[in-house]
Amino acid sequence: MENNREFIISTDTNSDLPFSFIDENNINLMGLGYTMDGVTRFSDDRTIDPHDFYERMRAGGMPTTMQINPEQAEKSFEALVTQGFDVLHIAFSSGLSGSYNSAEMGAAEVRERYPEAKVVVIDSLSASLGQGLMVYYAVQLKKAGKSLEETAAWIESHRQNFLHYFTVEDLNHLYRGGRVSKATAVFGTMLGIKPVMYVDAEGHLVPMGKVRGRKQSMLELINRMGPKMEGMDNEIVFISHGDALDEAKFCAEEIKKKYKIKNFLFNYVGPTIGAHSGPGTIAIFFLGKDRTEGK
Repeated sequence: MENNREFIISTDTNSDLPFSFIDENNINLMGLGYTMDGVTRFSDDRTIDPHDFYERMRAGGMPTTMQINPEQAEKSFEALVTQGFDVLHIAFSSGLSGSYNSAEMGAAEVRERYPEAKVVVIDSLSASLGQGLMVYYAVQLKKAGKSLEETAAWIESHRQNFLHYFTVEDLNHLYRGGRVSKATAVFGTMLGIKPVMYVDAEGHLVPMGKVRGRKQSMLELINRMGPKMEGMDNEIVFISHGDALDEAKFCAEEIKKKYKIKNFLFNYVGPTIGAHSGPGTIAIFFLGKDRTEGK
């Protein structure tokens, strides 16, 4: 029997999409949690002020984060299924968190209870607005009349084409999260060395170079985009930032001049990723050549 159920696109707050985009496109959103100064909040709380979050980090606040849990995912999916919807959930990278596994466990419970429903969970192997860009393309496919299966197949076959290039202001946050060594953090900070990093084929954060100086680190990200964009039809570039909108806009202007990209989406790196990357993070996301082909 043909399934005529409408499907809802779902994601988690580590996609860092603006709430306006979430609302306009009827996206189901699961919030990851964080604790700072003894207070626990979830990132789908719209009263959170990202600027205030980063100011507290600058003042020495050290947030800790929590992943999605299976019960949370199960409850979220069940609420949609009982309204008659199928679900396509695009989850935060399994290379960085257990949130994908939790979402899959929750989905399995719902599938067992409601066998007529489809609940598909995709491991984005992506983070921040890289994951958000994946959701953006899923929305475009749905608007074009593609089915859940067709949309999921396109996303899965293009996962390695969602490229993430980023740099940070302060290496100590990456050190605290186990992303760089203490020596790298100490000497890099002393010498003004900025890492240039990317997300690899397994969805892990990986260094791909280092440069001296803030402006040079941003220009390095932009220069590295060129070879990866050749022959690709990029309609939009997403840029997320750790309370550094002016620098994000500087990057957009340089990208516009260099690659003729016209459309950009900006947003904060949300608290549950920002807790690890820190204030001043700049991250650029675009469709490009396969991640497995090297940096």
